[in-house]
Amino acid sequence: MKPFMDENFLLRTECAQKLYHDYAEDMPVLDYHCHINPQEIAEDRQFSNITEVWLGGDHYKWRQMRSNGVDEYYITGDAPAREKFQKWAETLEKLIGNPLYHWSHLELKRYFGYEGHLSGETAEEVWQLCNEKLKTPQMSVRGLIKQSGVTLICTTDDPVEWHEKIKADNSFDVQVLPAWRPDKAINVEAPIFADYIKKLEAVSGICLKTFDDLKKAIANRMDYFNQRGCSVSDHGLDYVMYVPASDAEIEAVFQKGLSGESLTFTEIAKYKTAFMLFLAGEYHRLNWVMQLHYGCKRNNNGAMFAKLGPDTGYDCINNYAPADQLTDFLNNLVTADKLPKTILYSLNPNDNAVIGTVIGCFQDSSAVGKLQHGSAWWFNDHKIGMTEQMTSLASLGILSNFVGMLTDSRSFLSYTRHEYFRRILCDLIGGWVEDGEYPYDEKALERIVKGICYNNAVAYFGFDL
Repeated sequence: MKPFMDENFLLRTECAQKLYHDYAEDMPVLDYHCHINPQEIAEDRQFSNITEVWLGGDHYKWRQMRSNGVDEYYITGDAPAREKFQKWAETLEKLIGNPLYHWSHLELKRYFGYEGHLSGETAEEVWQLCNEKLKTPQMSVRGLIKQSGVTLICTTDDPVEWHEKIKADNSFDVQVLPAWRPDKAINVEAPIFADYIKKLEAVSGICLKTFDDLKKAIANRMDYFNQRGCSVSDHGLDYVMYVPASDAEIEAVFQKGLSGESLTFTEIAKYKTAFMLFLAGEYHRLNWVMQLHYGCKRNNNGAMFAKLGPDTGYDCINNYAPADQLTDFLNNLVTADKLPKTILYSLNPNDNAVIGTVIGCFQDSSAVGKLQHGSAWWFNDHKIGMTEQMTSLASLGILSNFVGMLTDSRSFLSYTRHEYFRRILCDLIGGWVEDGEYPYDEKALERIVKGICYNNAVAYFGFDL
């Protein structure tokens, strides 16, 4: 019986162990997509207790606590921090086979030096240990980032106040860059659309009476982001739409959105198609990377959405992501010579092979791996999901050109997910070598492993590191 999470955790072969310990383990972390708060970096927040770090906004954990019958009072309610932690500990001990069990214990080992396992019985011991450690300077937000080996972070927030403050602070040498997330301008059907357009008017200084005005304002803001180091966009879509329409049709939909009128599915699709084609062309102009996250059905529990709002653990995988519209969207861009570097992520693992074949249709010599099959995302960032995504990519494309793992988290302890990913990567590749499916060429294997862990992403995004 192997020890629990020892140094060779998830590394089943001698080759996998060598690849990880010699090449992957000490590579830096490039966090090119996350949801952490730049204000907390600027202010170098110091957390008061482990509950703040672990349960403050982690809907992964909230979902499992609800599945364990925990009352919402202990999840998002006003229960004391110690009681919330106890409920989480009692839930965690049941999560055999769940990635949260691995992630949580990796975080306890790497940041707090805890070698045991968290349960209802050990909760007080862990509570005391973690809270005492959190008082130390190295456990501030910046301290956590530095000890995690992070060189650059892209957040999905407006680069107004906090990004400027971080950049001006010479005492912190990790780059923190804005990433462009224009979902509110895309979601013409949303009740907040008209109010958002007014806010965009104020910040851009452009009166938004027509769809062309909107495009001018968006281009203005993109230039603003670009001047502050932005080189990547991100989109949360139901799926990639391609329903072309005339300028007059798009204008009519935009006007309906401004007035709050109800829209048909087709009208929404026409507007989103036109807007996404415009944005993609701008990304190509600015040499930005376009990230498309799709295949999610959000806010499914209406009663809890009314109480808690979005991003609280009530989303699921959607099985409706038509490949014909995705390919037609990309084909329109490539025909117009406006296709930017693009990363495709579907929340539905059944789309792995589709993405693998789609990206092969649009690769060219302008960039190595110009179109990427993004890392296993959200409900798939576990051992099985990561293995399936990388195996599919290797089978249909070039795994060696993969830009690797992203954190996609709101927690400053989540950088151990890169370790988790790297162990799974090395186990996968090591298994192929051990089985005689790839030669034991150390130089080639080193290039492949270091590339996927870090170097490919640096080159792909063009970061100055």
